[in-house]
Amino acid sequence: MIHLHVRDRDGGHTLDADAYRAAIDAVKRQAGERLVIQVTSEAVGKYEPEQQMAMVRDVRPEAVSLAVRELVPEGADEREAAKFFDWLAAERVLAQFILYSDEDVRRFDDLAARGVVADSQRFVLFVLGRYSAGQQSSPSDVLPFLTANSREHTWAVCAFGRREAACMLAAAALGGHARVGFENNLYLPDGRVAPGNAALVSAVADGARAMGRPLAGATVAREIMAG
Repeated sequence: MIHLHVRDRDGGHTLDADAYRAAIDAVKRQAGERLVIQVTSEAVGKYEPEQQMAMVRDVRPEAVSLAVRELVPEGADEREAAKFFDWLAAERVLAQFILYSDEDVRRFDDLAARGVVADSQRFVLFVLGRYSAGQQSSPSDVLPFLTANSREHTWAVCAFGRREAACMLAAAALGGHARVGFENNLYLPDGRVAPGNAALVSAVADGARAMGRPLAGATVAREIMAG
């Protein structure tokens, strides 16, 4: 699968629906229909929850990542977010909920317990090192997330910095899944600048095979994400 951002003409982050449709079509022309394409709804300080949800409804992607603290922050009115999450479930859009801290995990667990998040929506992403010094992640950063994950959601990690591959393999060893690539890191495990995104993916894939974790094809990935 691919996690996809789009940019405006100045290279800035955008949630423009037409830009997403054009990018999705371009990826499909190169990779075919089997690849799972996950768009981001990330706000980056520019977009309000209503704009984020409107883009997803307009594009109707197969998969989307959603930051809980952006779409339904503590103390906010949860009704519109609940309607949006129900719409995602009804439209079979594969939702992945982004959690930046153990506090976010407990917040998501509470939303799930109260039915704000649909029963089928249990796939979360633990973001390691986003707020650490220099945005450098460590494999041990996953442990507070797992301790807080009382509802045992299906989980994956992404990680910032040169120890990205080590963080991915720690997740694999602990039963998690991985998002790896140039969004968060440019370096191979040996410290060299990666020649391309595929080299970062291959390093983690090779390590996962070595520890006996099989790699998911597109069909299995869809099943995992659908809960």
